[in-house]
Amino acid sequence: MLKNITIGQYLPGESFIHKLDPRTKIVLSILFIACLFIINKFVGYTVIVGFLLGVILIAKVPFRFIFNGLKPIFLLVALTAIMNIFMVRGTEGTEVFSIGFLKAYPEGLSIAAFMAIRLILLIIGTSLLTLTTSPIELTDGIEKLLKPIGKEIAHELAMMMTIALRFIPTLIDETDKIMKAQKARGADFESGGIIKKAKSLVPLLVPLFISSFRRADELAMAMEARGYRGGAGRTRMKMLQFSYRDTIAFIIFGILLIWCLAVRLY
Repeated sequence: MLKNITIGQYLPGESFIHKLDPRTKIVLSILFIACLFIINKFVGYTVIVGFLLGVILIAKVPFRFIFNGLKPIFLLVALTAIMNIFMVRGTEGTEVFSIGFLKAYPEGLSIAAFMAIRLILLIIGTSLLTLTTSPIELTDGIEKLLKPIGKEIAHELAMMMTIALRFIPTLIDETDKIMKAQKARGADFESGGIIKKAKSLVPLLVPLFISSFRRADELAMAMEARGYRGGAGRTRMKMLQFSYRDTIAFIIFGILLIWCLAVRLY
């Protein structure tokens, strides 16, 4: 399950999406999230789904990889759907079904399905940003976008955000190794209910924290040994530059944004 988490991972490639400027991909990702919240009808998501399928095909990201990345959030999606089903009140006498004092109405079912679709599309869309953008490009893109608040502050913020994002797969891999080591010593992480499984994960925290602090210390020493001194006087081997690809991407996304606004208003 831990291996299926795709946030923070990068798949190298030479596709149209990979070659977009990182600033373009960051801005379009933010606008994509806005589009998901602008739409308030199911018909609006048909175009969104088509758009995401097109991006996945162009970026040549395996569909199996996308599906596996959704597995860890299925429980979250299910909990969100259940809460909406039973918390949204509808017209009395129109109950679809009931469990004790809990009643499900058509309005609740509709909102539950709507929120589940929105959450799934949100995870897929944001995952595509890190899957098609290397950590270095992501750092440079965030730094450029945050430049108006101050060059050095922007660099430090971009560096912290990217390192945190990049360490997600590393910590997941470390957790998996610790679990396998403890299983070999007789630990049981699978039997019992949810509460017992949660308690069985507590022994993982101490070695995981120790490993995280050790990696952070090693990273700090490596950066210091290479003369890293923050954003002051820092140069780049590759300068970010917009191209015709970015123009095409903005035009296509502009059409998508107009569609979302049209669905919302009309």
